[in-house]
Amino acid sequence: MPAAFPPFQFTSPPVRPLARIPVWVWPMVAVTALLAGLLGGVFGGVVAATVLNKAGNGLRLEPRTSAPLPEDNTSVPKVAEKLLPSTVQIIAEYAGDPRGATGSGWVLDDQGHVITNNHVVAEAAADGGSIDIVDSLGRHTPAIVVGRSAVYDIAVLKSKGAKKLRPAAVGASGDLHVGETVVAIGSPLGLSSSVTSGIVSALNRPVTTGDSAKDNSFINAVQTDAAINPGNSGGPLVDLSGRVIGVNSAIATLGGGRQSGNIGVGFAIPIEQVLTTADQIVRTGKARYPIIGANVRTPTSVEGARIVGVTAGGPAQKAGMRRGDLITSIDGRPVTDTISLIVAIRSHVKGDHVVLTVLRSNQDKEFAVVLDAVVDNP
Repeated sequence: MPAAFPPFQFTSPPVRPLARIPVWVWPMVAVTALLAGLLGGVFGGVVAATVLNKAGNGLRLEPRTSAPLPEDNTSVPKVAEKLLPSTVQIIAEYAGDPRGATGSGWVLDDQGHVITNNHVVAEAAADGGSIDIVDSLGRHTPAIVVGRSAVYDIAVLKSKGAKKLRPAAVGASGDLHVGETVVAIGSPLGLSSSVTSGIVSALNRPVTTGDSAKDNSFINAVQTDAAINPGNSGGPLVDLSGRVIGVNSAIATLGGGRQSGNIGVGFAIPIEQVLTTADQIVRTGKARYPIIGANVRTPTSVEGARIVGVTAGGPAQKAGMRRGDLITSIDGRPVTDTISLIVAIRSHVKGDHVVLTVLRSNQDKEFAVVLDAVVDNP
């Protein structure tokens, strides 16, 4: 959690990570779509047929690689055939057990980079524990952490074994529609190369995870009812043309220990955010996240995010915002609480311009804010 956003108290029902890592919490959040646009990063020679424009210290694009299957494909078995060779199981040290954490991942490029969730490898990365990848043929090879982001719950690994595997095709979550079929691939409960299917249940679902200020993640998630269980973390969520459109990361539970597995409410990080973060990590070893330079809290009596302090010389102060302002929308989309504001801001990159509408002295005012960014140090 950046200094610009203090810790918050969240409400149930809980959302849990899919590996043996601290409990995730799902706040009561708005269903309203909050994103003004979709963002991504690109690796040279890896993501082809894209439209690129400079955007601060990131790249704005509509990520695409050639779809391995026709746009009108309706066969889940064909999707599985194309994606299983690009999906791996991840086994990482946790609590002193070299096999204590299991998750999933997928091959990003021909350089051996593998995408997974930060919470799968966080403890192993912190204490130098072992990390292995296991391909669809059962071959084990060690992996190292190139970098990771607790803010976006993304980690990039590198393994010689992954260089021998087929990189997954990449799509765009912005093309999704509620109700269309998607496929989740991974290793739930240690059962490698498992495939489940379902539909897109919702888009742009603000979800926050983690049980401390340091490891909170904020996701403008793709919600799906495809069966996702512990061990699916980091695996791909794929459309029927065989392109990755998200990274499976969290599941909602009933709470109170009554249900720890799939109940048909799973969440995936949109591929655009995954690529933005992975690009930063591969280029610099670190991820960055955007900020407005203001401390905000959710008021108890009205919807919105109340500014309780601004950073001297920060974006909010430069734009003319001040303590007491109630942020009610970003780029014309409602801000219902602090979570929805953070999720919307973190869908951007440094240098992006956003328009914040605030209520001040019973009058609506608009402020154009140029986002800054800070390094994510998990």
